[in-house]
Amino acid sequence: MSQLMLPMIPHGTTVISDLVSVVRGDDRWVYFVGLYPIYFHSPDDHKMFKLVTSQLIESGSCRHSDIIKTFGVSKSSVNRALKKYRQGGIEAFFKKRLGGRCATVLTPEKLEQAQRLLDGGLTRQNVSEQLEIGKDTVRKAINDGRLMVGQNEAFNAGQGSTKSLRNASDALATDGMGTACTRVMDRVFASLGEKDGTETRFESCLDVPNAGVLCALPALLANGLLDGVEKFLGKIKGYYTILQILLLIAFMSLCRIKTVEKLRGRPPGEFGKLLGLDRIPEVKCLREKMDGISADKAAEKWAAHLSKKWMETNPETVGTYYIDGHVRVYNGKLTKLPRRFVSRQRLCLRATTDYWVNDAIGRPFFVVEKPVDPGLIKTLEMDIVPRLLDDVAHQPSDSQLKDNPYLCRFFMVFDREGYSPAFLRTMWEKQRISCITYHKYPGDLWPEHWFESHEVVWPSGETVVMRLAEMGSLVGSGTSAFWVREIRKLTESGHQTSIISTGYELCHRRLAASMFTRWCQENFFRYMKQHFELICLPNMEWKKFPAPSVLSTRPGGN
Repeated sequence: MSQLMLPMIPHGTTVISDLVSVVRGDDRWVYFVGLYPIYFHSPDDHKMFKLVTSQLIESGSCRHSDIIKTFGVSKSSVNRALKKYRQGGIEAFFKKRLGGRCATVLTPEKLEQAQRLLDGGLTRQNVSEQLEIGKDTVRKAINDGRLMVGQNEAFNAGQGSTKSLRNASDALATDGMGTACTRVMDRVFASLGEKDGTETRFESCLDVPNAGVLCALPALLANGLLDGVEKFLGKIKGYYTILQILLLIAFMSLCRIKTVEKLRGRPPGEFGKLLGLDRIPEVKCLREKMDGISADKAAEKWAAHLSKKWMETNPETVGTYYIDGHVRVYNGKLTKLPRRFVSRQRLCLRATTDYWVNDAIGRPFFVVEKPVDPGLIKTLEMDIVPRLLDDVAHQPSDSQLKDNPYLCRFFMVFDREGYSPAFLRTMWEKQRISCITYHKYPGDLWPEHWFESHEVVWPSGETVVMRLAEMGSLVGSGTSAFWVREIRKLTESGHQTSIISTGYELCHRRLAASMFTRWCQENFFRYMKQHFELICLPNMEWKKFPAPSVLSTRPGGN
């Protein structure tokens, strides 16, 4: 019985991955998959090189970063070759261009001259002028990896490093501490406990994806993103500081990265440049940092602090609060929540109810989460009203309330779920809080000649014309019966929308404006679901029941 000969890889092999290696000789390059030679081509055959590397990546034998690290080519060049292979197959690399094309401007001699000039510190503009070629030609050669821009040229020109250079540098760091981990000493000191947090250091860079979010940084700071952070959230240990983590979460929202998991598809080094870091934390690390931030209800206390600050700094919109519940479906396995009807899916699913409190133009102040929902009225009595009494700024004093029997502390606006004559009476007589809601049992239609046209100014400043009528209405029965103001709006179709209110001092136009602009809170829910995955916002901790999603208390912001 004959014995098979086992082929061996020759000396001088360069390892591309655990499975693939290459022998680069003077006359040809040979690629080995396992112990067997599979491909070969001449060193100057760029088409075959792109075809072979594309086939290796497509078959799963190696990764993009392996090719970039081994051969020093750009990421964009590898991606273009792989795209060409996937769309056109092998033939796509050998098709002749239609119409005939003259010889390339950048001949090997020109490329060598251009590279020497770039290495000498000249800018792209100077290179194109000296060699009498177009600036776009030089730019394309750099993007394709045929030319390498020196760091001296980039920084001396005041432009910064290019994306291709950063990608190559990030890929080379993979063999060390990980992709894009270029601040090695800072990470070593942080791992040894010698340093808590690295400094934020911005560098001159070109072509940074999503860099426009930095323009929103003043608005984020003005909205209180970092206000009271060290007092309420403290500090976290390790390479990243709590300020950098909060900025990362804020930039994720601005970039519409809806969940932490979706960070896996983003280049960590490029996103890190937005924070003045070498890279952002991995998904697992970021989750651990977020868990640490929310420990011991620290994030809840910080959210309450921000909510109170927003109320104090926005007096023009404080005084009227929209309150509504939003059912958020839970798909996890850590607890079994009660089932409730989800109107948007028309199913009974395990979910929790979030009661949002928004201002007069729809901006959110805070949210109260109820895994076991007692209903809107109970939530108002037990959670929302006590917090509003403590946090709302510029409330009238007891003497002012005593001198003016029609003056109220503030207004609460909610839908028919909160209709209860007994609740409305309690809020007015015991707390001096005015409520506005729809009349659940409006009774007979009013004569149309009662209605008059009025110009109504909405909280957003817009003026509309409404046909309104008002009269007193006795609601409730027995000891809970009392008089409220009933205001109706007549539409063009003849429908009459009835609202009731205990706001005895305000003009009926102001009350109608407060009720009929309640759509701003509905728009907030719709916008948040589409752009920020409101129904999937992760909670910080789940034990018996989920804790409030405190880091997203005011995702809309100013």
